[in-house]
Amino acid sequence: MAEAADFQGTKPSPARRWLRRTASLIAGAPLITGLLAGPAAPSAQAGEAAKAPTGSRTVDVSLDTLSPSAPVEGDTLSISGTLTNKGRKPVTDAEVDLRVGPALSGRGAIDEAAKRTGYLPGSDPAKLGGKYAVKVSELGPGVSQDFTLSVPVDKLDLDDEGVYQLGVSLTGKTSDYAYDQVLGIQRTFLPWQPEDSKDRTRLTFLWPLIASAHVTAETGSDEQQTPVFSNDDLALELAPGGRLEQLVSLGSPLPVTWVIDPDLLASVDAMTKNYRVRVGDKTVAGTNQAIAKKWLNDLEGAVKDGKVVALPFADPDLASIAHRGKNVSGTLSHLQTATEVAGKTVETVLHVKPSTDFAWPLDGAIDPSVVDVATSAGAHKVIARSDSFDETGGLPYTPTSARPIGGGTTAVVADHRLSTAFTGDLAKAGTSTLAVQKFLAQTLALTEQDSDGERSIVVAPQRAPTAAQAQTMARALQALTPERWTRPLDLVAAAEEKPDAQATTRVPRASQYPKKLRSQELPTQAFQDIRTTQNSLDSFQVILTQPDRVVTPFGNAINRAVSTSWRGKPLEAQRYRDSVRTYLQGLTDEVQLITKSDVTLSGRSATIPVTVQNKLVQGVDHLVLRLTSGNATRLKLNEGGAVAEKPIEIGGGHSQSVKFDASANANGQAQVTARLFTTDNVPYGDAMTFTVKVSEVTPTVLLVIAGGLLLLVLAGIRMYTHRKRAAADDTAEGGGGEPEQPSDPRPDTGPESGAPSGPGEKVDR
Repeated sequence: MAEAADFQGTKPSPARRWLRRTASLIAGAPLITGLLAGPAAPSAQAGEAAKAPTGSRTVDVSLDTLSPSAPVEGDTLSISGTLTNKGRKPVTDAEVDLRVGPALSGRGAIDEAAKRTGYLPGSDPAKLGGKYAVKVSELGPGVSQDFTLSVPVDKLDLDDEGVYQLGVSLTGKTSDYAYDQVLGIQRTFLPWQPEDSKDRTRLTFLWPLIASAHVTAETGSDEQQTPVFSNDDLALELAPGGRLEQLVSLGSPLPVTWVIDPDLLASVDAMTKNYRVRVGDKTVAGTNQAIAKKWLNDLEGAVKDGKVVALPFADPDLASIAHRGKNVSGTLSHLQTATEVAGKTVETVLHVKPSTDFAWPLDGAIDPSVVDVATSAGAHKVIARSDSFDETGGLPYTPTSARPIGGGTTAVVADHRLSTAFTGDLAKAGTSTLAVQKFLAQTLALTEQDSDGERSIVVAPQRAPTAAQAQTMARALQALTPERWTRPLDLVAAAEEKPDAQATTRVPRASQYPKKLRSQELPTQAFQDIRTTQNSLDSFQVILTQPDRVVTPFGNAINRAVSTSWRGKPLEAQRYRDSVRTYLQGLTDEVQLITKSDVTLSGRSATIPVTVQNKLVQGVDHLVLRLTSGNATRLKLNEGGAVAEKPIEIGGGHSQSVKFDASANANGQAQVTARLFTTDNVPYGDAMTFTVKVSEVTPTVLLVIAGGLLLLVLAGIRMYTHRKRAAADDTAEGGGGEPEQPSDPRPDTGPESGAPSGPGEKVDR
């Protein structure tokens, strides 16, 4: 009744109102608790709403194509792209316009313009508008729509030669804004050179063919030494559309300098023949010979008329060696070997003679120790980068790349801006187009700088460009061909250019080496592991009749263990080093002593056999087997010494039993140790210890003695029986009287008497 009265408008008492409020709070408590403790979706959505694009960032404008990249008079500029509404409201009554700004004043102005994202009234030029605009009636939230703009170049009001800022904007309305405003804009650059210029920049573009290590130290257990790959990923890079296939096909028509890791060539060459791929604990036959052959044939044709620079084999990490490894004995000798192998490998596989006079530290970052290591293997030119060389001369232009840095060494300083122009994810058409336009703009701005004459500029991109990055680089170089404001120059010629007298030649101090790069270097332990492996290899090859079958694959594997490709992959690098060391240990264990049980000597002297087994495909020699008696007083070896040794020479897949003479002086046990040594007295393999039991009268001897005594007893019984029978016969003939006495008391000693004829002679029975 009370509730009915409330609904009818009766005013409740204060007590009743208090009870009702309390009940409401209690009933709502679970809901409040759920809101506080439940998922944070509402707050997250609020955060997203707060971050929703607004203003000139409401619509994302992507410029997918811009053609031609560097127009000339009479061209029509075509731009295609995509509009994507990132906001929460539909865009209506919109149009896509082209905006062309004034020429930029230099390389710094290009950098500043590239950083801007939103529309800035007063700084961004007015839209071209008119018949060249594209109408967009409506663009819903999250919806994308393609567009195409086509404008004759003579309508762009381009004046003198230079780099112009080019923008594509979307102007329209939303329910939040009843008037037209810029809802999205994307900027890029338009290089403009209406007439051929006499001034051109000599441009050197490095085209790297470098890959991570794929071949293990392992070879098949056959005479052909079939190589074993850690995986078949290299085939994916060589196949059509793969990274390495794209680099070759795209670089073939371009005026570039090929920078090649010889290990890549050796690996692909190995794939053209029989090879195996590790899958878990087994290996399977590789099947991509045709892909490898085609790639090598295509590469040989591409470099036939070009310039090739060979890096040291496996592209060793020069900075890691300089900072962490050079004090570990043997490290620098590996670098020397890697350099020596490089030229031979390239010439053998590609039939061109490469230059081996260049060293390329990662990202061109150098300091004095890096330069020392880089040149220690014979290189006289180091590829550096301008962000390592701080220009202190106040030059108003970018100087020529070649710099003398002392000791007969030349630093070829690549331009930092141009060298990093193609990094990042360039798989999207929009980002690729922006990268191309910015690269072209920077090269034109560089050419226009006020200098005394033509300069030589080097571009050293990232070591392992992706397929998308390679495609973008190729588009940029194609836009410069035929010659516009640059002309190509190979790296060897660039290193010989006359240096700029005012350019910095001081090598940066060690403290200026980038911390980020230093943190990615191989640790000192890595070089210590490699030294251990090398020491084991040195001992192993001494005993082999065909050492090249082991030295070559393991030498290459040791070079791969310090490759620059391990940067940022410490666990993978450790596993590779461990696999090399483990496989080598397995090979050395194939030559071993067969475990021997305890030996019992059957007398004072005997022979002790010890068996040596060789499971290798090839024979072994230059080994000695040394036996050492632990108690020379009890057991002597050979001519009475405590140590005896014999040379060992065993064919592949065979065993040899070696016998040692031993002599015992007393009963008991003696410990004997057998161990293999190289001929220069270096222990090989593990020692084997067994026990020799020495007993003067052995069970066999006792058995022989017992047999002899038994024969004597039987002979005595027979003689006794025979005589007794003879006496009985004599008694029967004489009737039982006295025996007949001879007339002569002296015995008859004649030959027929039956008595012995002389001393020492036995009766013939």
